[in-house]
Amino acid sequence: MVSHVSSHFSVSEAAPRKPVSAPQPAAERRLRLLLVDDHPVLRAGLKAMLSAEPDLHVVAEADNGSAAVELAVALVPDLILMDVTLPSVNGAEATRQIKLARPGLFVLALSVHEELSFARMLLDAGAGGYALKRSACEELVRAVRIVAAGGTYIDPSLAGQLLRVVPRGRSPARLAVVSLSERETEVVKLLAEGLTMKEMAQQLSLSPRTLETYRARALEKLELKTRAELVRYAIQCGWLAQY
Repeated sequence: MVSHVSSHFSVSEAAPRKPVSAPQPAAERRLRLLLVDDHPVLRAGLKAMLSAEPDLHVVAEADNGSAAVELAVALVPDLILMDVTLPSVNGAEATRQIKLARPGLFVLALSVHEELSFARMLLDAGAGGYALKRSACEELVRAVRIVAAGGTYIDPSLAGQLLRVVPRGRSPARLAVVSLSERETEVVKLLAEGLTMKEMAQQLSLSPRTLETYRARALEKLELKTRAELVRYAIQCGWLAQY
């Protein structure tokens, strides 16, 4: 399959082939990343930066949205770093297609655009985070690890703007009348703060199955579906006042 689209993406020669009979120990396992950006020089720089981390490994690259979707579905990486402005299919549409085909995949949008509209577009498409390319290397690596673990990351400079945004179709009064149990509220707060399911389970002393039940029940009550809506709700309630 790779040969007929070789001009659009590349797969790292060092990509590990995991033997079915002898899976790699969890302690040694590296996060497999798909890097999507249409600028070769920037893509090479990002790859070098990420590859310098012992737990991160770029297994493939794509320079357009269509190739990104094809690679994501075929390789099932742990995380996709998705540029926003791409040829053929833009980052938001590529993210939407990837989430439809592989709902369990995580996407971190990586962009030069600092407008809130771009962040909302990617988060509503299913991305787990929105990072800016101008961020320090340490912050980008932190964002990668947070989103790859199932958490939510939004660049601090954009998170503050969300305070002034009410979820579409809802008003502050509508938000106030939803009744959540104490435990459901705790779960929603921690989700909005970007904690992973594992971290929440440890902090709340709950099993993953019980935690997932609380999460699903709370989001159903709130009629929230995307991470963007969840974060906006938490900020509107004053739960993320630090932003």
